[in-house]
Amino acid sequence: MPTRTSMRLRRRVTASLAAAVGVAAIAASPVTTAGPAAAAGSTQRPGPDQLYAPAPQAPQLENTGIWTAPPILVSGAEKYAQGEFLYQDFLFDDHGAYGTADSTDPFVGGDFSPKRGTLTYPKSQGTFANNAADLVELRVKPLADSTAFRATLNTMLDSSRTAFTIALGDSSTPRSWPGQAGVSSRASRFLTVHGSVATLTDAATGATISPAPTVTVDTVRRQVDVRIPHAAWNPGTSTVRMSMGTGLWDTTANTYLVPAATASTTKPGGASPTKAAIFNLAFRTDEPLADLSAGYFNNTTDGKAAVAQEAKFWRERGQADTLRTGDVSGISADVDFAKLAGRVLDDTAVPKAGHIDRIFASSKSFGQGVDYSKDCAPNGTYYALYGTAIVECTGRYVGQLQPYGLFVPTTAPASTGYSTVVALHSLSANYNQFQSSTMIDQMTNLPRATLAISPAGRGPDSYWRTYAEADLFEAWADVARNYPLDSTRTYLTGYSAGGTGTLRVAARWPDLFAKAVPIVAAFPLATDTLRSLRNLPMQSWVAQNDESAPAASFENPYTAAYNAGLRFDVRTFAGAQHLTLANNDEYGDVTGFFGDSQVDRNPSHVTYFLAPAQDSVALSKANHAYWVSNIKLSNASQPGYVDVRSLSSGRGDPAVLPVSTTSGTLTGGTHGPLSFTRRNLAWGAAPVTPVQDKLEVYANGVTEITIDAARAGLSCSPQITFLNTPITVNVVC
Repeated sequence: MPTRTSMRLRRRVTASLAAAVGVAAIAASPVTTAGPAAAAGSTQRPGPDQLYAPAPQAPQLENTGIWTAPPILVSGAEKYAQGEFLYQDFLFDDHGAYGTADSTDPFVGGDFSPKRGTLTYPKSQGTFANNAADLVELRVKPLADSTAFRATLNTMLDSSRTAFTIALGDSSTPRSWPGQAGVSSRASRFLTVHGSVATLTDAATGATISPAPTVTVDTVRRQVDVRIPHAAWNPGTSTVRMSMGTGLWDTTANTYLVPAATASTTKPGGASPTKAAIFNLAFRTDEPLADLSAGYFNNTTDGKAAVAQEAKFWRERGQADTLRTGDVSGISADVDFAKLAGRVLDDTAVPKAGHIDRIFASSKSFGQGVDYSKDCAPNGTYYALYGTAIVECTGRYVGQLQPYGLFVPTTAPASTGYSTVVALHSLSANYNQFQSSTMIDQMTNLPRATLAISPAGRGPDSYWRTYAEADLFEAWADVARNYPLDSTRTYLTGYSAGGTGTLRVAARWPDLFAKAVPIVAAFPLATDTLRSLRNLPMQSWVAQNDESAPAASFENPYTAAYNAGLRFDVRTFAGAQHLTLANNDEYGDVTGFFGDSQVDRNPSHVTYFLAPAQDSVALSKANHAYWVSNIKLSNASQPGYVDVRSLSSGRGDPAVLPVSTTSGTLTGGTHGPLSFTRRNLAWGAAPVTPVQDKLEVYANGVTEITIDAARAGLSCSPQITFLNTPITVNVVC
């Protein structure tokens, strides 16, 4: 007879949890809840709490006074709304002109997300924070007696050290910007602002125009509000050509800070031939995307050289090359003041489909700017096996505003919402690694309209732990607030360190994903963690001659999957090196693997391995999966394992089939046919068994669990058999 001495029963009435769906698929239509829906009556939603959090408040995204239009939050976009013209810039694109690299440039660890611009900040973290000229947004609004402009910056530690110029109007030839900016553009007027000072000058003569503009600086919101009186300049209802750029101000010389070859505590470095002092240009609506299939490479050494030539990962290639010429006339906007006067709504210049860079407000902020000392993987090492305390790391992008990449299909979502692919970038790469790739195009070519999310991870080197893992879920929550998602059709993938992150995230939160595909993943995690993947089929791609993630290192997880009876499809590509598959850029087989598969949120058999050392202060604890929750460990610092099976379904565990070893060829990529050996671990049919109101529990290192009776198909008083040591079982119904 089963023992019941350790069983406690509780009855609880729970309300149905709302789904994070139900809005039209347009970026400007947010909803208030996020995350995938759990089953009705569930005691635990899948994933961490951060996936369901409301949008945090961010001072930089707030409006005060005359400003009322919501921010666009799609980078490289322009919009007319509520009598305002808005331009939304990219984040962390403030790298200036393409010149000679500064030998002391702190931008390291970005071998596979290189910047094009070479301009570097003065070495004063407390003043410039490697980000003081990073434009977030520019707005224009006509008033009864003046024209208002508002610039929002990503970082503002000392407003007197940041400057910007707006070129107004047109001219037959380019005119030099004031203050030794080192650039020119067509213009009739220049508005130059630094700190609380603004000057309007005649572009042809350099004469100052009166009355002077007024300036209000809001350091909390990092916004600079400028008003030009109509007595000095009145655009009326005309269309005005504008160019705009940001830089740093020399308060002693009363000019822009002119860059040198090497940065000092007072000077920028990485100067271009024209010594352009501008770090960031507005109105860049057509910045090109990176293409990892460009060139031909296999290993990391050759790959670094190839991507250095591509250099489009921060969406500033066009900016850098234009600034190098010194003439920025080609990057401008035509602002229609008649539209503004008529309060016309025009969002035609806001991308709604294709590859998009979005901005969201994180719940976490660790200061301002970029802190390159925050190295989350020194020397490329991966911290923390399951028994070792994880190293908390904020990442180098420490502020509240964070970017992510998003692919939106042109096809409408199904009635249940978009399917979703979550793609994790590699070590030293960024959130634009997969934008414009065949990888995303193919992985989203599923039976239903599919989105792809590429989070930034707050830096290039996280392996998707701690605050990078939190960034993943916060970006995902932002997508769910703005697009309808089918939470049962979510697929996880990643390349290299992103592949490692795929294995790690999948093992911690298995009930979020229908299927997962790690690609050339190193696997330093203990193989015990894979036991959580019983209900999550995996396909893994391995490069036979991988110099960074040796193929032999994947034998341990393969063996663990074999011993645990998991569904695990491992493909080892003959002769391939670490970047062969990335440069080949062909993933049609993954499309077929994802298919239209769904998460089984209520499987009859749940296994879960808890690794408390992998938990972080950045996220709620990973102590639940499917209908098993509130798992408590015997020792809070040591791992534990639960294996729980409901016998209510009338089906037993499927038979684990013998290993199927076959060969195949991947075709269609830039490298031509690539042969591989496939070892497939699969299941057969599930046997028919008697329907029983019964639960079987095996636990190791665990003292207590909670069972959702309805989702397990059980009554409020099921029979419980403990297959080893009895533990406390709370049955919620």
